[in-house]
Amino acid sequence: MIRFSQCDIRVSDNFSLTALSWHIKSGQTWVVVGPNGSGKSALGAALKGQFPVMRGRFESGSRVAVVSLEEQSRLIQRERQRDDSDLTDEVDDGTPVHEMLSEDSKDPILLDRLIDYLGMRPLLERGFRKLSTGESRKVLLIRALTSQPEVLVLDEPFEGLDTQTVPKVRGILESLSEELALVLCLNRIEEVPDFTTHAIRLEHGRIAQRFNCESGREARLLLTQISQIRSRELTLPPPERVQDTPLNDDGSLVRLVDARVAYTDHVVFKDLNWTIRPGEHWQVKGPNGSGKTCLLGLVTGDHPQCYVNDLTLFGRKRGQGETIWQLKNHLGFVSTSLHWDYRLSVGVRNVIVSGFYDSIGLYQKATDRQLEIADAWLKLLGLQSHATVSFSKLSYGEQRILLIARAMVKHPPLLLLDEPCLGLDDANRQLVLALTERICEEGNTTLVYVTHHQEDTIRSISNELVLE
Repeated sequence: MIRFSQCDIRVSDNFSLTALSWHIKSGQTWVVVGPNGSGKSALGAALKGQFPVMRGRFESGSRVAVVSLEEQSRLIQRERQRDDSDLTDEVDDGTPVHEMLSEDSKDPILLDRLIDYLGMRPLLERGFRKLSTGESRKVLLIRALTSQPEVLVLDEPFEGLDTQTVPKVRGILESLSEELALVLCLNRIEEVPDFTTHAIRLEHGRIAQRFNCESGREARLLLTQISQIRSRELTLPPPERVQDTPLNDDGSLVRLVDARVAYTDHVVFKDLNWTIRPGEHWQVKGPNGSGKTCLLGLVTGDHPQCYVNDLTLFGRKRGQGETIWQLKNHLGFVSTSLHWDYRLSVGVRNVIVSGFYDSIGLYQKATDRQLEIADAWLKLLGLQSHATVSFSKLSYGEQRILLIARAMVKHPPLLLLDEPCLGLDDANRQLVLALTERICEEGNTTLVYVTHHQEDTIRSISNELVLE
């Protein structure tokens, strides 16, 4: 169906897939693994002929559909470009879900079945921009499946999905595995499916190893044996200065009373009371669409309904003259939405420095101390050789871990991590978990943590908030 014969494929000015020889046939399920920056996502896009072939031969007569974090980001950017609310003075929620789903659909019967199976029926009239990360991933999956592909490329197919949805998606893929070719780019070895037939491991844009597998169990065993997990003692670079954190009158950092978030007639949550005290680390749980990201948006001030709720944080009641910068001075934050917004051509070192100023991009001259701390973080992350490289040139996983360092750089009193490990390989995921444990242990930072993965636990967390 698709054949690469000794192909050199130019992905960007500073990265290529080289000497690529690979033959994909119908009925095969290929798993692609490798560290962040090895070229997994680029390889998935190359299957669709997205990049120029500089040498060798690329043959494909197949319909290829791609589900990826990059495709998700592309659709978000498209929606923002279509937003004319500045001209019309009306709020634009984006293209309705039912239009997004029908754009490329060639199978209306399958479309209708998948809408019900993945619980999307109540969301059909909602704007795409109002969906949660997991809900928008379901939209991408349904779009791909109903386009009648012959080759389906899934880059991190389970990322952002809740625990109820993951087995459904896995079941869909297994039912299709004998009808078409599947290519799954995965960071988590435990997510390698039982119906895997082949696996390859990438390093620096090359296929380093390939396996024929009798079962998913065999594939997981082989890949686990060759994965290099980083385990070492970590010392966090110090903050530029120790902050004085104002508290609410009850000694809390955050106090939310009878909170309610709703879009027209859809209520995300209501009657929610939540108090966060210094040193009380929280994990926020709940299925896709339950309001986890909305809740964090109230705290960060990025959600417009923060002003109509009874919210007090860092000694200030929202809506009484405080600036967003006065609040963000005490916050560190990582989310998929922030990752989508950080699209400027900023140097890697300056991305970390921007965490001192809570800005997307850097618009002030960094101090020598700030640059010294940023370089220490780059060394800790193994990215010191990338200090002057543009952020946009990094892989998705490398960008993600850099934004985590940006959130932690000032050792904020309140650190909000919304799916921080999304898109990270095993080594970087364990590094992020270790960094998070360490910043909690220091005692100056209170953590609020969102994840759908039970294995990504933080030992310091002893409080849970469950949204339905």
